[in-house]
Amino acid sequence: MKAALTYANLALLVLFPVAWFAPLMRAGFLPLFGMSEISVISGLQALWDSDVFLALLVTAFALFAPYLKTIGLALLHFGLLDRRTLPALAWLGKLAMADVFLIALYIVAAKGIGVGRVEIAWGLYLFTACILASLATSALTARKG
Repeated sequence: MKAALTYANLALLVLFPVAWFAPLMRAGFLPLFGMSEISVISGLQALWDSDVFLALLVTAFALFAPYLKTIGLALLHFGLLDRRTLPALAWLGKLAMADVFLIALYIVAAKGIGVGRVEIAWGLYLFTACILASLATSALTARKG
């Protein structure tokens, strides 16, 4: 079981960057115009131009928190990090889940306005699955004691 947790966690080191560049949603202003694909990275690029503080916050939630947690769990699995760091790693995972909530909230708000069209893309499911897999991996690691 420990080997499976280690491999699952290491897979996240590859899957997270894929999820960051995958389309989260397609958005268009009016039905007559084409739909633009929005990913975590393209959203962050647009955010840096308009609101630096929010861009820093989303960068921390979407990129740094899940990746640092995954690296921390890998170090723990290989015996290079003390088990006492597990609560801090779990906290990083919760920050990453907050980002998924924010993306979902933006989609609901955009659909509620009714001016444009928003379609959920496969990247949102991949990103959410990565976050949930990371949370499960840390929970199972904590239980293995």
